[in-house]
Amino acid sequence: MGKLKNVGVREFRDHATSYLSGSDPIAVSKHGRVVGFYVPLQHDDDEVTAAVTKLGETVGKVLTESGLTEDELAELFDLRDRRAE
Repeated sequence: MGKLKNVGVREFRDHATSYLSGSDPIAVSKHGRVVGFYVPLQHDDDEVTAAVTKLGETVGKVLTESGLTEDELAELFDLRDRRAE
């Protein structure tokens, strides 16, 4: 996997086909703040399945140990600017 690129929302939208077919991870920014990531996956279904399973187990462990709900955990990763709401 290549170096993380940082592109604006419009740039990502306008060149999505190119970015989605590439192998580099992308940080997508809006007004200078990262609002999301695109991380391309290798097409090894076994590896992807194992990674998703491990992620699920890890999230479950975090929820159990912290006492957080899924919604509370999701809020910790919500980078949206709430001032606009």
